[in-house]
Amino acid sequence: MSKAPTFENALAFAADLIRIPSLSGSEQAVAERVREEMDALGLSDVRIDDTGNVIGVARGGGDAPAVMLSCHLDVVAEGDPAEWEVPPFSGEVRDGFLHGRGAMDIKGPLALQTYAAASLIGEAPGDVIVAHTVYEERGGLGMRRLVESGAVRPAAVVIGESTHGDICIGHRGRAELEVVLTGVAGHASAPQRARNALDLLAPVMSALADVSADQPDDPILGRSTMVPTMVEVLPETRNVIPDRVVIALDWRILPGDDDAGLLGRVRDAIAKRLPVVPEGLGVEVRMAEEHQVTWTGRAEDRNLLTPGFLMAPDHPVIRAAAAAVGKRGKEAEPASVRPWTFATDGGWTCGVHGIPSLGFAPGEERYAHTNTERLDVEEARWAFGRYPDLIVAMQNALR
Repeated sequence: MSKAPTFENALAFAADLIRIPSLSGSEQAVAERVREEMDALGLSDVRIDDTGNVIGVARGGGDAPAVMLSCHLDVVAEGDPAEWEVPPFSGEVRDGFLHGRGAMDIKGPLALQTYAAASLIGEAPGDVIVAHTVYEERGGLGMRRLVESGAVRPAAVVIGESTHGDICIGHRGRAELEVVLTGVAGHASAPQRARNALDLLAPVMSALADVSADQPDDPILGRSTMVPTMVEVLPETRNVIPDRVVIALDWRILPGDDDAGLLGRVRDAIAKRLPVVPEGLGVEVRMAEEHQVTWTGRAEDRNLLTPGFLMAPDHPVIRAAAAAVGKRGKEAEPASVRPWTFATDGGWTCGVHGIPSLGFAPGEERYAHTNTERLDVEEARWAFGRYPDLIVAMQNALR
């Protein structure tokens, strides 16, 4: 059964996707639903790769460089459903908003991108690749593997993370580090028999405060930030002296930061505050790792660093995109150009692989990952109408 690439059908598709929970690693049902819709819309070469990403192509009418539209298939957990004003998996339209987990991050924009590409079949100056990825919420495994595989070779990428109609040109990256303090466990009634890992906590936290206070600044992306977010004490028993303390660090990094540099800065700071580690105690600084298994069965142990990236505001593709989109209600004026506050798969496409990348989508960042997540329907309608001009302008700028 074929479908017309209308906004009303795209909105209904978005609601369908919201009704399918899809945590990272559990995207199979939503991936199969997206593949089904791509087929119904007439996209070519529709497939699911071995990582679980869904890919299709809207064949253009000419030989202009290909542009790729991309969102992700996974969402974050919904938390307590009772805390939601509208049920998180309802996909309900109420009071002018599409509600639910994924409404704006990112199943609503995913539906709009897919339908916008379909509306350009045979009309765009070149091919429009549509690629929706897995595991974006946990470091971007799907996009990293997709681009590394060479299965898609776009000349530019449009990331569908919410921009409220602006053109976003980059963001800080994110790294997750761990500082592990070790000792010797023992019964709390006989502390002389143990070596308490908590004895290292005060000097190490002071060292982390030193690192946090000494962060570089970028005139566009802003200041890098590092903050401890969790302290895990093991064993988790109040009458046992712990032999292990793990401090989790969330580091919003600038483009160019890498594992070695981040680890070195933390280790140096700790060495200044704690030049000698007492006998029986230990300190290790490492990148946090996670064992990730895609719904297709591909497994990998990987750290959770998501690279940052930044496009020049005067890059020809950015200028063309801003002019084509315009400001909502004032389309003769170029769209505002700015960075995101959060990380996206653009860190892989542009930050690592150098493919010109930008963001454009409806939705407000303040609703992301909250129990009030929603997408303004009229803003979504406007963005859907701007996508064809955006794609064509980018392809012409890439010639």
